[in-house]
Amino acid sequence: MTGGMGDHKEVQEILGAYPRDPRHLLAALQDIQAEYKYLSIESMKEVARYLGVSESQVFSVATFYKALSLVPLGKKVIKVCAGTACHLRGAPRLVEAVEDALGIRDGETTEDGQFTLQTVNCVGACAMAPVVVVNERVYGKMGIADIPGMIETERKDEAGE
Repeated sequence: MTGGMGDHKEVQEILGAYPRDPRHLLAALQDIQAEYKYLSIESMKEVARYLGVSESQVFSVATFYKALSLVPLGKKVIKVCAGTACHLRGAPRLVEAVEDALGIRDGETTEDGQFTLQTVNCVGACAMAPVVVVNERVYGKMGIADIPGMIETERKDEAGE
């Protein structure tokens, strides 16, 4: 494997947790992405061979779901909710604030590989709108003034401070 995906054995270990049944395609892709932060072409070929499906079927699933990525994601994925409630309460301005703070655009990853910015349709926390989710941590009722502190918190968290 290339591009930081580990080796054939590591992907096979992940796949080994599943029966050789195409019904487990999405779950296998999610587990590989959880481990490596993206799906390489090589890993998708491994999945196709293991589950006995075509490579095009694996690629179709991998590109259909926005939660799956074919490019490496940062260690921290910042997801700004763009659902109706969040949009009406300022989500577009939050996206701009994150872009300005990190020097990246939606869908991009910082050069140091620490952060990826994504907009998502809805995170299901409308009562806390606007919402930003960083990996599993939810930040609610966000304003543009809150963005620098959120990023600092996440940087410190990554550094173990």
